[in-house]
Amino acid sequence: MNRTHIPGILAMAAIVLASNIFVQFLFGQWLTWGAFTYPFAFLVTDVMNRVYGPGPARKVVVAGFVTGVICSLIGTQIMGEFGPLVTLRIAIGSGLAFLTAQLTDVAVFDRLRGGKWWRAPLASTLVGSSLDTAIFFSVAFSAGLSFIEPANDVSWANETLPLLGAGPTVPLWVSLGVADWLVKLSLAIIALVPFRIIVGKLTAPAT
Repeated sequence: MNRTHIPGILAMAAIVLASNIFVQFLFGQWLTWGAFTYPFAFLVTDVMNRVYGPGPARKVVVAGFVTGVICSLIGTQIMGEFGPLVTLRIAIGSGLAFLTAQLTDVAVFDRLRGGKWWRAPLASTLVGSSLDTAIFFSVAFSAGLSFIEPANDVSWANETLPLLGAGPTVPLWVSLGVADWLVKLSLAIIALVPFRIIVGKLTAPAT
């Protein structure tokens, strides 16, 4: 393993670990604290992609995926008020969403890397974040996919309520997903600042 890739791998693992912990704590009615930490996984992937290329970026993604799987396995053994902290559907949705979204991010970034500096990280993060949200919330909570884990009662997530408390009537999980997606979009823009700074420092000529 190239030593220059280790900080990226450790950063990704730390973000995934922190997000798996913070997702247990609510922030308001529609979000958890994990919604504010997980999007920075895309920042790590994009920095690695810009500085070292798509190959090392994919290695970082794999490290994050493995960390997530370990966290999910631990979560299935911890009993909360309503059962295991991590159900099979949540574990599958989380892993599938992470891997699909992050690898798509790497591919989109690589395709756009020759444009303006902000275009590749912004576009790849927006596409990856959208995929991540859609895959995770539908796999984890949609009534139409209940065959994945028939014993898991997700009726609470399919209770119909106004979207984010004010829009058209939709299942609760849709509101949760939209709120999560909006946070990801906001942080995708904010993350352009640290992206520019970190890439600048890593690519600056040695003095």
